[in-house]
Amino acid sequence: MKIAIGYKVIEGPWGGGNRFVGALSNALMTAGHSVVHDLNDADIDVILIIDPRTRIPNIPFGAGGILRYLAFRNPRAVVVHRINECDERKNTRGVNFRLRLANYAADHTVFVGSWLKDLAVWRKGDGHGSSVILNGADPAVFNANGSQSWNGTEPLKLVTHHWGGNWMKGFDIYQKLDRMMGDPAWAGKIEFTYIGNVPKGFVFENARLLAPMDAEHLASELRSHHVYVTGSINEPGGNHQNEGALCGLPLLYRNSGCMPEYCDGFGLMFDGPNDFEPALSRMIHEYETWRARVAAYPCTTERTVQSYLTLIQTLHHDRDKLVQSRHIWRNPIAFLLNQFPF
Repeated sequence: MKIAIGYKVIEGPWGGGNRFVGALSNALMTAGHSVVHDLNDADIDVILIIDPRTRIPNIPFGAGGILRYLAFRNPRAVVVHRINECDERKNTRGVNFRLRLANYAADHTVFVGSWLKDLAVWRKGDGHGSSVILNGADPAVFNANGSQSWNGTEPLKLVTHHWGGNWMKGFDIYQKLDRMMGDPAWAGKIEFTYIGNVPKGFVFENARLLAPMDAEHLASELRSHHVYVTGSINEPGGNHQNEGALCGLPLLYRNSGCMPEYCDGFGLMFDGPNDFEPALSRMIHEYETWRARVAAYPCTTERTVQSYLTLIQTLHHDRDKLVQSRHIWRNPIAFLLNQFPF
């Protein structure tokens, strides 16, 4: 098969979506398929929408180009829309509308977290199929080799990392941790490292702040800690907690967005700043239990890409039925609106 992926990988430290596309492309080519990142060929079998916002430099095509391709060049291509974003993530406006509009071109929708299916990010009423495929991290890079278990006497080292510096990535929690380090009740008992970008004007007083890192350096830094914490609010389907867990770090995670689905059974949950300290105290007392459990963390790249390979093969096998039920001109206004770049 020939698969067109609407995303160009950027070298260097970037977001989890960048690593996902690289891993999926490699898996597809290893399986004998051809991968392209444009719609120039007339024999494309499957088209994958990663992000509908074509004004972003590494997004080579969007729903408008796909619809023209289906209507005027190759109606037999199957379109898969991966939804990994929402307005709820950063308190934005317009993202859900753009996702829902682009979803008009899809024959099948993949969600990176089950909670997204309940949001107005897709055209559920159109009746096309959907799946939930969780993100995964690469265990060849993110693994516990060399990771040291907490000895119970030294300070417990907590860490998190985010490419995006939006406040909703959990900075109410990270700020609380920073202040706890200066509190006599916690001073000397915990340490906290933040890796990545922070909101404009935000300053840590006690925590370590490190710049974004490429995968190898990031994994090495994660392994030098004991517990991974994520305070992210309305995270669609994050990969940061996967990378931390695969490096052998038990998880302290917020009861929000995708986190319960990804983290349940591999750490302790909290609701927000008010109950974070009790969760941390419990982690300190139960550390060895969670350290042992996280060794079985399942969200790996292999599992994710295999799920996509299986889905793509199934959709390709059923494409005659999908094409017959598509009705690409069913809503001319939606077709037309998709022609405008976002």
